Amino acid sequence: MLRGLVVFAMGLLVVGCERSDEAPTPTGNGGGYVETGDLPALESRGQLRILVHRRAEDYLPRDGYPFDLERQMAERYARSRGLEPVIVPLDDYGDLIPALLDGRGDLIAANMTATADRRDQVNFTVGLDQTRELVVGRADGPQADSVEALFGHRVGVMRDTAFWEVAQSRLADREGIELIPLPATHSSDDVLDELAEGAFDFAIQDSNVLDVVENYRTELRRQFPLGDSRPLAWAVRPDNPELERSLNRFLTRERLTRSEIEAHRDDLAGIRERRVLRVITRNNAASYYLYRGELVGFEYELAKRFADALGVRLQMVVARDHEDMIPMLKEGRGDMIAAFLTRTDEREARGIRFSRPYHYATETVVARKGEAPLDSPEDLAGRTLHLRRASSYWGTAQALVEEGIELELATVPANMETEEIIARVATGEFDLTVADSHILQSKMTTRDDVHGVLALGEPVAHGWAVREDTPRLLAAINGFWDAEYRGLHYNIFYRRYFEDDSRIRAHRAGRIGPMDGGELSPWDELVREYAERYDFDWRLILSQMYQESRFDPEAVSWVGARGLMQVMPRTGRELGMSPLDDPEVSVHAGTRYMDWLRDRFPDRLPVDERTWFSLAAYNAGIGHVRDARRLAASKGWDPDRWFGNVEEAMLLLSEPRYHQQARHGYVRGREPYHYVRHIRDRYRAYVSLTED
Repeated sequence: MLRGLVVFAMGLLVVGCERSDEAPTPTGNGGGYVETGDLPALESRGQLRILVHRRAEDYLPRDGYPFDLERQMAERYARSRGLEPVIVPLDDYGDLIPALLDGRGDLIAANMTATADRRDQVNFTVGLDQTRELVVGRADGPQADSVEALFGHRVGVMRDTAFWEVAQSRLADREGIELIPLPATHSSDDVLDELAEGAFDFAIQDSNVLDVVENYRTELRRQFPLGDSRPLAWAVRPDNPELERSLNRFLTRERLTRSEIEAHRDDLAGIRERRVLRVITRNNAASYYLYRGELVGFEYELAKRFADALGVRLQMVVARDHEDMIPMLKEGRGDMIAAFLTRTDEREARGIRFSRPYHYATETVVARKGEAPLDSPEDLAGRTLHLRRASSYWGTAQALVEEGIELELATVPANMETEEIIARVATGEFDLTVADSHILQSKMTTRDDVHGVLALGEPVAHGWAVREDTPRLLAAINGFWDAEYRGLHYNIFYRRYFEDDSRIRAHRAGRIGPMDGGELSPWDELVREYAERYDFDWRLILSQMYQESRFDPEAVSWVGARGLMQVMPRTGRELGMSPLDDPEVSVHAGTRYMDWLRDRFPDRLPVDERTWFSLAAYNAGIGHVRDARRLAASKGWDPDRWFGNVEEAMLLLSEPRYHQQARHGYVRGREPYHYVRHIRDRYRAYVSLTED
């Protein structure tokens, strides 16, 4: 199960032993105070005290280690609420719940299984993952495939844990099996160390921990599952409902936006096998942005045509800042960069290669309106250029300094877009900057307080960038540009984003991004109201609405589904809601139906999997999803995971040899397959483009 969390860690930009660039986390005894209040009380104090198991903190964090991942997620949550995260480590795992209830901490984030006994004491959040208790032994020791095979052996089990609970119910009454109680101060590594040294013959551990441990401990071997899958979650006090709801919203978004795609550094064949092209870019008016719920942008439009030509799905990967793009590419977190990147020798020396040029622009000095044009670069003496250090503009300006021009260079943040720098020039906060001519041309459509005063040299070439070890992908890109450059679609897109003044002004007014505000749709506030009522991220429901109706309240499908959420009349009657072409009724009915569907799936499932299954059921019906889960299990696929598992079984239910054996028969499997993927991808784009 931890493989999902391993990828989750990548989605959080936390890999292995690397340290985050966030502030160090304070640790201690919880601030030395007792607090049992809900979220407002915590916000008043300004701290979130995170209870963890001390021994789990004593080991070097490893890629995907659950305790480390949960702690970092909890820290991220605290900072998202403006709270100082305070780690409160306890020696004894069994002390975590008492400490929480006593008010010595506010949240338990410790790979805790949500057992029935614990649910009687605390409230658990939505599931982060699920786990099974597994029997583990030495690779060179006795082997066991059942409880009966443990006869005559000693089994080490930590007290005051879910392991002890399952051991008492499954093993304690079996003669010939000796349970060795281990202190709850042990960590997983302590238990496995003692097992490896022969202190006992077998031990019990969580499956998600073993998924990581097996990567570096070859002397151990998992034996068989001792219990059913159960959810892993965070724990809060029962009388803290506001904190619980806030955590659930945070965890839902974090789980839904994590990437299932691991880092890949393969060439074109691997991209085709994975059936997805990952394109690294930035959220700006030139490349990729949101306009009234629609994904648009010059680079996006052309990247989509290229992905279509390859027969794969497009995934846009928005880099945190410009400096991140090349490292992300080299690490395999994307397959190419499409962001009007200027080809430079310095960039190619870093191990990337550029495609043939698909665009040319002149680097132009930008000044406030009213300033006279400059005759030559020498006229820049005594002035200040405000630039990103990682931009090609910086290299151009540095060359002028080296030629003897007394020009000052001022660094701006790496995540500041050229259009924002131009805006600060307009207000007088910055003196001068440099922009590519097409960006300046686009900006001058919507503002008249800046202009270009000096062209710096000849036009520079822009190309898509790939790793130097992907020659076949580079060849495919070059072939694409041979056919597309200055062709019909290229010219349409270029006019749309850089020359059509009325369209540029309209898009600027309705554009969505960290510096733009704006609305995703005319129905944002309505969706927010009902999504919050039923504990959904409003952007997920909005993404589903776009997929259903393209935001058209009068939409009617060929089978009679109506309104923004395309609710079937029969479903509307069962919910007691009409008329379905009323926007508020449709949003309420669709969101309430999603909530009903979500409750039909086991709460032991992580929140993201329950969501994907609910979306599939919304499209195809819950009976067909249950058939697909049963078929997935019979195929040896994971029936608790939608992507790559149950979705593949859903495709098979279109074939007679499978649907004839299914309880609910034939289903057009490609519809839910694509439905869930489209909503997921659009939702993630909505999140990445509406949050800085």
